[in-house]
This record gives sequence, C-alpha cells and structure tokens, in this order.
Amino acid sequence: MKLGGGKTRPVRPCLGLRGMTTSSRVTRLKSSFIYLANAVNDLRGNWDVLAVVIAPVVLLASLCLLPDALNLQHRVVQTFEAAGGQYISFVPAQIPVRPDRPDIPLYPVWFTRTLHLLLIVFMIALKLVVLCALKRMRDKTRLPDPFAEAIAVYRQAIPLAPAFLLVVVLQWLATAIGFSLLVVPGLLVYVWLYFSQYALVFDDRHGWVALLFSRDLMRRRFFKVAIRVVVFLAVWSGYNSWTASVFVIASLLLGPASVITNSIAATVFLMDLLAVAAAYATTAFFMAAGLRMYEDLRAIVAEHAPAHAVAIQATVPLGSAKA
Repeated sequence: MKLGGGKTRPVRPCLGLRGMTTSSRVTRLKSSFIYLANAVNDLRGNWDVLAVVIAPVVLLASLCLLPDALNLQHRVVQTFEAAGGQYISFVPAQIPVRPDRPDIPLYPVWFTRTLHLLLIVFMIALKLVVLCALKRMRDKTRLPDPFAEAIAVYRQAIPLAPAFLLVVVLQWLATAIGFSLLVVPGLLVYVWLYFSQYALVFDDRHGWVALLFSRDLMRRRFFKVAIRVVVFLAVWSGYNSWTASVFVIASLLLGPASVITNSIAATVFLMDLLAVAAAYATTAFFMAAGLRMYEDLRAIVAEHAPAHAVAIQATVPLGSAKA
C-alpha cells in the first residue's frame, strides 16, 4: 500500500478474519481424565438404561463362570481333606465323589472351556449393546421406559451382530499378527485399530473399512492417542483388580455364614454375579470415555479436510475467471 510520501507499507492481515479462522478449529484432544469425567456426565441419568441393557449379558456370563468357582471351592475342600483337617463341603447329589481320586473336579475341563468360549461371545455382545445404547443416547432417541429402551437397543444390535463380529475377528487377527512379530508391533496395531468398533456402529463402516478408518483417524496424532488409550487400560485394569480383591475378601467373610445356612452355592453365585457386574459396568464406562475421544478425532479430521481439499484444487486460468 502506497502512502503520500511514496513509501510503501505492508498490509497487515485482518485480525477479525484470522480470529474467525482459528476459532473454527477449536477441537483438540483432551487429557484422559477429562474424557473419563465427560463419560460420567454422559451417563448421568442413563445408568438405569445401561443397567437394564447389560443385565442379561451379566447373568449369562456369571453362569459361565459359576462352574469354575464351584471347582475352586471343591479343590479347597479336597486340600483340607488331604491335610487331615476337618471341613464342611457342598457336593451336588448328582455328581459322585470318588475318594481314591481326590483331584477330580466337579465339572470336567471340556465343559468349563466351552463356557469360556461362550464368555468371549458374551463380552463381544456386551460391547455391541453398549455401543448401540450410547448411539441412541447421542441421537437423543431414548425411550422414557428403561425396559422399552433396552428392547430397542437389542433390536438395533441384533442386525449389526454379524458385521460387528467380523470387525472384532479382523481386529484380533491383525493384533495377533502384530504380537507374533514382537510386543511393540502388537501394541501399535492394537492402538491403530482401537476405534474400529466405534466406526462400525457410529459411521456404518464394515469389515476392513472400519479398521482402515480407525487407522486414518490417528495420522499425525498416533502417540497422543496411544498415551490416552494406555491410561484408559491402566485405570480400567487397576480398578478391576481392586474390585476383584474386594469380592474375594467378601466371599471369605461370608463363607462361615453360608456354611451355617447351607447356602454355599447361592453365596458363590452371588459373589460371582456381583464381580461380573462390576467388571462389565466398568467396561461400559470406559467405552463411553472412548466414544468421547472418537468424536474428537472425527471432528479434528473433518476440520482439516476442507483445508486439504482447497490445497489440492486444480488451478484456474486467469483469463477464464471473467465471463
């Protein structure tokens, strides 16, 4: 810009326009504990729906773990018997006891291993129904009645079950291949594919597309996301460890009362049910925190997409700009 004396002065950019440009890109990754706090706010007022949704999965998973708990109680009784001490045991009348083989469990190994496979299926089902419930909360389509809302969640989850199972299998397969090479590649693959299940439920991306979409979300921000995922896993494992310790101590304290009242099996099942419920509830909570981070990653990618699209536009000849 020329002044009266013939001097030139550079034109400064408009501060208001620059402020508008920077204010339009305000989405940033937050700390792990902020995401956890946001998850508490998101689930506030929706715990009744979440409890009804995960209740059938919790009950089925508890039944799958009950034979292992009874086998453990039976093994403890056999240990006291071998030591020559006095004991009180509960043995179902349908299962014969052979004193010459004290190492025989109440339930055979093939039976417990089959239930372990079913337990994996129930864990996958838990993640699917929790994600569907979170999606309905995000879309604000929740029904007033918690039981009606739970039925609506399962109706939405059942058609997605085959595609969700395929995504989970592909995710596990890729992670297993990474761990077969070294530990570090396995961890990298796990973090890369962390949001593939979210991509299926919230963005309708199936198969390998969901895995690739999860990887694309982390471009140029992998280590920031990895640190937050590691914090999620550390807090989740630590919380479940403390919860398991509390239930073990409680079961030991309730043991004499259950012997006196002749309700050992009921006590074992009750403690098993409470432990599984606590573990599955924490899983749902951390999935809600992961959803918050997934939404921020999508927003960041969407904010950078228009600038990238403008940068790769083809140049227009100057003469063709005029009509």
